[in-house]
Amino acid sequence: MNLVFFSVLCISIIFLSTTLGSASVFFFKGKLGEKGNNLILGFAGGIMVAAAIFGLLLPSIEESASSYGDLSFLPPVGGFLLGAIFLFFLDKLIPHFHFSSGEDEGPKVTISHNIRFFLAVTIHNIPEGLSVGFAVAIALNSGGDSALIYSAIALAIGISIQNVPEGAAVSIPLYNEGMSKGKSFMYGTLSGIVEPLFALVGLAIGQIAMVEPWLLSFASGAMIYVTLDEILPESRKGGYEHYGIWAFVIGFVIMMLLEIVL
Repeated sequence: MNLVFFSVLCISIIFLSTTLGSASVFFFKGKLGEKGNNLILGFAGGIMVAAAIFGLLLPSIEESASSYGDLSFLPPVGGFLLGAIFLFFLDKLIPHFHFSSGEDEGPKVTISHNIRFFLAVTIHNIPEGLSVGFAVAIALNSGGDSALIYSAIALAIGISIQNVPEGAAVSIPLYNEGMSKGKSFMYGTLSGIVEPLFALVGLAIGQIAMVEPWLLSFASGAMIYVTLDEILPESRKGGYEHYGIWAFVIGFVIMMLLEIVL
């Protein structure tokens, strides 16, 4: 496979899928109920956790075993913790809103709940973009190893699948809160633009071969943290918890299958 095409494909589809999901606001009538909300977010959470484990953490452990000898535990454990800490500080530095608890987080500034919600989604798109960038970088560093290429493609496809309903989960609530369809679509799309941007950052950093296992586990820790903090609590609302749970299971299985098959 042409390596330039491979890189462009992985980075572009994670953004285009969010745009596609955001466009659903033009065809959607009524409100996204709590059942629908739980299904969308549970599904997204399942894909993110599976991607963090199979697409990032396990490869980090394998890379460390061959590169770090007796200290092979250090990159997976250290990188995972650093990724979680990174998202924790983003939580504190960026103002955003949790619908599940009805609470604001981050600095106290005068912006609407709609914009705070948009920022909440944007925060958790950062590790997704980094993870794809790191995976692509590792495949390129290998000289085009087919197993690593297909692993990166599987990761990008999995994240893209969950980005479609996630884009809808941003644009439709914004429209329901009184924002125009055009503006709701714009904010939904913009929430995903950080993914290709941070994928490029991850791609640039990932050229340093010795830090590959650190980068993979860093992205894994960040994705697990944001799933536990932002996504899963939002998927258990209104007495429909099991909708979110089963959607999580289905999302997890789909991502696991992609990692096995590709």
